[in-house]
Amino acid sequence: MSAPETNTLAALRESGHLHKTVKAEIRDNLLVRLASGEPSFPGILGYEETVVPEVERALLAGHDLVLLGERGQGKTRMIRTITGLLDEWTPVITGCEINDHPYAPVCVRCKQVVAAQGEQTPVSWKHRSERYGEKLATPDTSVGDLIGDVDPIKVAEGRTLGDPETVHYGLVPRTNRGVFSVNELPDLAERNQVALLNVLEERDIQVRGYTLRLPLDLLLIASANPEDYTNRGRIITPLKDRFGAEVRTHYPIDLSHELDLIRQEALLQWESTPVVVPDHLLEIVARWTRLVRESPQVDQRSGVSARFAIAAAETISASAVRRAAVTGESAVARVCDLPSVVPASRGKVEFEAAEEGRELEVLDHLLRKATADTFRANLAGLDLSGLQGRFEDGGILETGDLVPAAQLLADLGTVPGLSQLLQRLGVEEESPGLAAAGLEFAMEGLHLNRRLSKDSVGHRTVYGR
Repeated sequence: MSAPETNTLAALRESGHLHKTVKAEIRDNLLVRLASGEPSFPGILGYEETVVPEVERALLAGHDLVLLGERGQGKTRMIRTITGLLDEWTPVITGCEINDHPYAPVCVRCKQVVAAQGEQTPVSWKHRSERYGEKLATPDTSVGDLIGDVDPIKVAEGRTLGDPETVHYGLVPRTNRGVFSVNELPDLAERNQVALLNVLEERDIQVRGYTLRLPLDLLLIASANPEDYTNRGRIITPLKDRFGAEVRTHYPIDLSHELDLIRQEALLQWESTPVVVPDHLLEIVARWTRLVRESPQVDQRSGVSARFAIAAAETISASAVRRAAVTGESAVARVCDLPSVVPASRGKVEFEAAEEGRELEVLDHLLRKATADTFRANLAGLDLSGLQGRFEDGGILETGDLVPAAQLLADLGTVPGLSQLLQRLGVEEESPGLAAAGLEFAMEGLHLNRRLSKDSVGHRTVYGR
């Protein structure tokens, strides 16, 4: 939808436009979504019965809020989706640095424009995507960055100190009539957190002693990690008191939520090379992620980000594409691609000090456990004697991340019960790649249940009796 054509204050009044505050906009649009059954925050998964209702109540109450949770829990994603609850277009006085509404100008410049031009004051329109501001709080962030400072260039041009127009506005006032986010708020120096006190309570700002009070209209949201309250920094008590709500986020509670998140966020489809990552492999990644989070060898204060699972799934996809490029076959991920995720994921996990030097060993052990759990969940009770019988007379089968699916199937020969195996794994259209993926998963499961042996040398794996 394009911006309205109304371009003067008079035409805006004739159109019947009503001036609403940011929080009123969000409240009204949220109520419409709730009544229609639409998701309040599209793309946010696993929070439907926990975080989402709390955030909805905070927004309906008109509260500024803090999202508190470990890394990789979707805090920033949720904050950014809140802008979708703003009106699609809003009018501003043309050229205003702080997005003044034509009905209620607050800066000196806009007051002068309205006084001089009256009903012919020029009006522009801002899309809701332009009404979001964000600052990653770092120790070197200054009050000038957030609130504003004297602009020396304007002073050098001949304006006198004390003239409000010599002020260079910071990020907060430039997001006036929008949503402003401070990520990792505890990392902001305590003396600079004080600058936000007036923004949250009195809803105004003051710059370097100027007789300047700008009543701001915005929703302020902050994110923080729990340990930041005591380790890297803290949110000062007066500032915490001014936030209307604190909402605790969490990692996906159910395995199905973890899988949905991986499917939504991971880059599993390549433009140049079609690639298939079977569901059982994604389930292994999801179970592995959950096991790593729960492992006593992992620093629980740090957490294991959702990006851990996403990156692992993408690594598996890339391994399949690499094999396809070398062998010329279609790209289908297999169990032989799983070992590649262990070294790639090591840097995403903080281990306890006692585990130094054993990081790869721990991750590899948990990956094998996740594979065994997925095997039992999907293939428990299935008759795999036909596959196991292939190895009864001392036969072996060699596979690896560069062994083509066609070669694996040829070496394995006819396997009784293959169709039932693939059906259990949800494979609807049988192909050599998917058949090889299913059979390799079954062999790995048999090995982990001590019904087949396995030897790995480099990138080659040999299954046998």
